[in-house]
Amino acid sequence: MSITAENSAVIEKTRELCSQIASDPTFRKLQGSVERFLSDDAARLQYQSVHERGEELHQKQHAGIELGAVEIREFESAREALFENEVASEFLAAQQELEGLQKQISKYVGMTLELGRVPTADDIAQASGGGCCGGGGGGGCGC
Repeated sequence: MSITAENSAVIEKTRELCSQIASDPTFRKLQGSVERFLSDDAARLQYQSVHERGEELHQKQHAGIELGAVEIREFESAREALFENEVASEFLAAQQELEGLQKQISKYVGMTLELGRVPTADDIAQASGGGCCGGGGGGGCGC
């Protein structure tokens, strides 16, 4: 049987992990913040406006165009107003937390596939602190 078959032990344990995540009270709260944001048209529009303006400024800067003080102030003011919006602010915090969870789970699974065993706390710390391909030296992987 393939390790990726629907009835394999690995896929079954993956489903158990997904079930645990979905039933976790903190996850449910984060999900609620995301859903609240998605159902708030004004907060979404405000977020989209700030995001698009930030992208425009980034593109100008990347093209070598100097940003004016007024446009910087206007962007910062809009960004501050976004963070003052409770729905948007909770969404941004939830989004960051959920991305962190996804990265952490991916790190554990990826390291397990690389190492052929469950990574230890030291393995995780070394990978987070740089290690071989993480930029902190270490060697061994041809970096």
